[in-house]
Amino acid sequence: MGYEQLQEAAAAIATLSGRESHSAAMVLGSGLGDYAAALPDAVAIPYADIPHFPTPKVAGHSGTLYSIDVGGRGALVFSGRVHFYEGWSLFDVVFGVRTAALTGCHTVFLTNAAGGVTKGLAVGDLVAIKDHINFTGQNPLHGPNDERLGTRFPDVSDAYSRGLRSEMIAAYEEAGVSYQEGVYTWFTGPSYETPAEIELVRRLGGDLVGMSTVPEAIALAHMRRRVGAISLVTNLAAGASDQPVTHKEVQEAAELAKSKFTELVDRLLPRLVADPA
Repeated sequence: MGYEQLQEAAAAIATLSGRESHSAAMVLGSGLGDYAAALPDAVAIPYADIPHFPTPKVAGHSGTLYSIDVGGRGALVFSGRVHFYEGWSLFDVVFGVRTAALTGCHTVFLTNAAGGVTKGLAVGDLVAIKDHINFTGQNPLHGPNDERLGTRFPDVSDAYSRGLRSEMIAAYEEAGVSYQEGVYTWFTGPSYETPAEIELVRRLGGDLVGMSTVPEAIALAHMRRRVGAISLVTNLAAGASDQPVTHKEVQEAAELAKSKFTELVDRLLPRLVADPA
């Protein structure tokens, strides 16, 4: 599959949503997908109704796309994503965000549930991602390059837009949420990291660990789209707690943070759809 399939998916979203284009998109990670369903006048589009769209198989990822109006502009909210550990190719993993870009989105905001590595991070913290470490050796741009998507060797030094992070600080303040930044480290999963791996991440400067987001950010940087990202700390990484890490724990922590997350995203969305400075 390639560029033509992405175009077909983008065209289907325009038809099913009734909106010719969208200005921004947001991807909701584990346990955060309920946000979109409560939005007024949201048009729900099951992933299965969009040509070539991969459908999540993991609890907490519903597989529904919502088209919403934000101040007179269209925005897309992805409730759930697919992961590399499910057996999908990285082309499939980034298919959704690439499609969003082709619907007209100049900005894509990524969220995830993550393990907290750095001392001082607590369950429930909403941490802005400022950079990432790719611990997998995998890259969604591997293979022949399609110049219609982007250049062969894209710059990713500002993959998580500094300008957008400045705007995020104001949204955090309005929502009454403490602003923090961190470096996100991508592991393929599905097993959680070992204490030794977490210690290595800590020594390398990583603050968060998770199983998503990085391939999406790389694909969007390739397409020269503005990216922002937030990790909800849902557990302390291996070695930082005496308790074993479980997916149930992740979902429960996301549920507890829902009101704070909702408050923050409500203030972020108008900034995301606005034309970048």
